[in-house]
Amino acid sequence: MNELAITVIGHDRPGIVADVAEALAGLGANLTDSTMTRLRGHFAMTLVCTGPDAAAVENALAPLAADGRLLASVLSVVADRAEATPGEPHQVAVYGADRLGIVAAVTRVLASAGANVTDLTTRLAGQLYVLIAEVDLPAGAAEDLSGRLAEVGRGLDVEVTLRRVDPDVL
Repeated sequence: MNELAITVIGHDRPGIVADVAEALAGLGANLTDSTMTRLRGHFAMTLVCTGPDAAAVENALAPLAADGRLLASVLSVVADRAEATPGEPHQVAVYGADRLGIVAAVTRVLASAGANVTDLTTRLAGQLYVLIAEVDLPAGAAEDLSGRLAEVGRGLDVEVTLRRVDPDVL
């Protein structure tokens, strides 16, 4: 069975998700992981599915991009069946005035602590910049990391918090 990574991006309109999902279902592709969002009037979708080969999926999605308002890409990927190293789930939140380099500085500190960013969202509301990230931390890393993030926050004049979260129950 083929595993594919698919991205769809372009001008937002009602029905994009339905159009993509129907095209994939029509090929017998099973959506296993996905994330979709609207970013300042633009739609962005990333998903992983199993099913037909990449060429068949590209052909099925081509009509959706024919008017030039959407771009769809398909990439064959190797299934990652290895067990992920368990980490301690945490949330990082950043609030403050918008400034260049917030994401770069915060994620660099996270990476240097061995944190794996599993989800990250940013929003600009007027002059307020908000970053929310879900991260898996190595055992025992939170205390030191919290201080390092606070230091970065002071340098950027933003508030940075780190808190442990309970794992999601599906």
